[in-house]
Amino acid sequence: MASLKFLSIFIVYFAILLGFVNSQGLELGFYKKTCPNLEAIVKKAVADFVSLDPTLAAPLLRMHFHDCFVRGCDGSVLLNSTKSNKAEKDAIANLSLRGFQVIDAAKSALEKQCPGTVSCADILALVARDAVSLINGPTWQVPLGRRDGRVSVLSEATTNLPTPFDNFTTLKTRFGALGLNVKDLVVLSGGHTIGVSHCFSFGSRLYNFTGKGDMDPNMDKNYIAQLKTKCKPNDVTTTVEMDPGSSKTFDTDYYTLVSKRRGLFVSDATLLTDKQTRTYVSAQLSSNGSTFFEDFGVSMVNMGKIGVLNGKSGEIRKRCAFIN
Repeated sequence: MASLKFLSIFIVYFAILLGFVNSQGLELGFYKKTCPNLEAIVKKAVADFVSLDPTLAAPLLRMHFHDCFVRGCDGSVLLNSTKSNKAEKDAIANLSLRGFQVIDAAKSALEKQCPGTVSCADILALVARDAVSLINGPTWQVPLGRRDGRVSVLSEATTNLPTPFDNFTTLKTRFGALGLNVKDLVVLSGGHTIGVSHCFSFGSRLYNFTGKGDMDPNMDKNYIAQLKTKCKPNDVTTTVEMDPGSSKTFDTDYYTLVSKRRGLFVSDATLLTDKQTRTYVSAQLSSNGSTFFEDFGVSMVNMGKIGVLNGKSGEIRKRCAFIN
């Protein structure tokens, strides 16, 4: 009788777990029978570009992030605007995205081998993973099975994407609304270990933080002085490394910068204002104790589950910049 009761509990638990997995619509090995060489094809396409230009890794990672935060991970950030609709791609926050040619190259190669099978949303999730791993970052298994959305609206990107000016409360609310927790927030912020930023994304911290011609007291004064030599007031063209000296290498240096009050953005500095995120930042400072690489893969998988389309929803685009 006891064993029967245990079996019943196990069946219920397994059913709940299976339901949760299916509710995400994603699984490992989704294309095992329909496109078995998928991951090798995508990785080759990414390597062909990133090996020649390592700076592409950061915008490719950011592209997946920006896709998932607007309408879920449905490839909507890849769609071009039309005469009747301005798409997400043309939102101010997305104008600095680069690497669409990498997505197109991977899609083209896949269409030759597995026509009409692999979604652009899945390709983007894999490209982000492979771009990170190719610049000495972690790798992780990517559950697949996303379908592509047919809608992309500029105003939704403007409204829903986190900004460099967000404080902790705003970030927590934005992430929480999509099912991500505070740990995901601080871990995914670590993606700022690669890439560059335009001066206007943090210029107010240098010159006019509260509208009185002042500097942000939460940024290291010596770092402000350095940044002022590169970024002049109202500079909208100059870019600087987010992680000076290793912006092309995925590592834990971001957390060192944040701990020294040298994160570029308000959204970086705000990680020191919350106990949980501050504790995480401190924990990553030890080269022996850092869990960032492992954590990053977990949080990327969590993010990759946001609002996915599956079943008969959406479509499998033939070209990633256009609906069928």
